[in-house]
Amino acid sequence: MSKKLKFLLELAGFLLASLLVFFVLSMMIAPAGNRLKNQAQKQDKTINYVALGDSLTEGVGDATGQGGFVPLLAKEIENQYSVKVTSQNFGHAGDTSTQIYNKMQSDDIQKAIKHADFITLTVGGNDVMKVIRDNVSNLSKLGEKDFEQPAKDYQKQLKKIFENIRQINPKAHVYVLGIYNPFYLNFPNITTLQNIINNWNSATETLVREENNASFVAINDLLYKGIDGESGISESKSQTNDLLYAADSFHPNNTGYQIMANAVFKEYQVINEK
Repeated sequence: MSKKLKFLLELAGFLLASLLVFFVLSMMIAPAGNRLKNQAQKQDKTINYVALGDSLTEGVGDATGQGGFVPLLAKEIENQYSVKVTSQNFGHAGDTSTQIYNKMQSDDIQKAIKHADFITLTVGGNDVMKVIRDNVSNLSKLGEKDFEQPAKDYQKQLKKIFENIRQINPKAHVYVLGIYNPFYLNFPNITTLQNIINNWNSATETLVREENNASFVAINDLLYKGIDGESGISESKSQTNDLLYAADSFHPNNTGYQIMANAVFKEYQVINEK
């Protein structure tokens, strides 16, 4: 074999080996590069979150004044999914389902709903309280039957809320939070109210399950017995629910709102990791 031919063969072998090494390295580097690119894209992604509802959405009882469970939920999503969450909170204390629906017709809320990626809704608690307030002089005779027609009226309003949302945004996932019984620890023997809350939540859950892109998030069992459940409860001793705002013993405190945020986030994970 001539020296020239030998040189050409060695050169060809070197070039072939170099190409092979380059190919292997490019295959190893590309996935890492894609991962970094995907991570950067996630961090640049903005999720639009719209919060509708009553005082639980407004955040009454939140000592930080930041808006209850809404910013806590947004932060959990940001931390878990490396995205930016922009939230708009339209909660207003005291609003019934009818008032929430009416306020949704404003241009700013309609625009927010149109661009929302997901929506939370707290509704129903003030509808229940309205029945109680309307019968405050006759509370001893107030029974489950007195809530049947108000519950039907509420369900019609909730249906209208969903219809309005879907007219302008058929894709945004809607998380509807249930209501809870804030009086349980002080009045555990008044089972009528707990039955009313359970029936109300059951009807809401049934309606929500019939909707597309919607989830019901139960919170009653998480809040109404406090952190330690029923421990120490008695007929003769008034109890304090350590998940409620001390000033009114009605709205959640910071811990209560964190529990609510965790409950919604858990459902958010289920929906977004299917």
